[in-house]
Amino acid sequence: MQHTLSEVLLSCGTSSGSSLLHNSGSEEDLQALLDQKKRKRMISNRESARRSRMRKQKQLDDLMAQVSQLRKESSHALSVLNLIAQRRSGVEAENSVLRAQAMELSNRLQALNEILNNLKSSSSSNSFHPRPEVFQAQFTDNLISPWNFSCTNQPITASEEIMFQ
Repeated sequence: MQHTLSEVLLSCGTSSGSSLLHNSGSEEDLQALLDQKKRKRMISNRESARRSRMRKQKQLDDLMAQVSQLRKESSHALSVLNLIAQRRSGVEAENSVLRAQAMELSNRLQALNEILNNLKSSSSSNSFHPRPEVFQAQFTDNLISPWNFSCTNQPITASEEIMFQ
């Protein structure tokens, strides 16, 4: 069973369609009106889709710009981190050398204190020392001015165990 357009409009109960049907009297006018509404709706839908695509493209462009900016920031942060890591390695190496030198100097100081204690104890036990006051004055001068001391020309070395403690 096939219905005409006017029958469909009348069965739907649309007042505009029924008034048009009664006023125009022809199905062609009604069909033209429906075609015109359909074209307007199609144009409106196309325009809406175009605006939607434009919004999506703008969002995509914004996100791409944000990705680019974040990559730049990440790259900069990574280079700063690498620079800091290099400086830290240098400071750690310098600290190892300084620890080794401090240990060596501590050992030298301990040895000098032992020598000084031995000299004091031997001079108090009345053992023979040729002119102890001259030797003690020279020894005291060497403690005050260590660059005059003969052992200062020796390099300060450290074992591997001391360096990486």
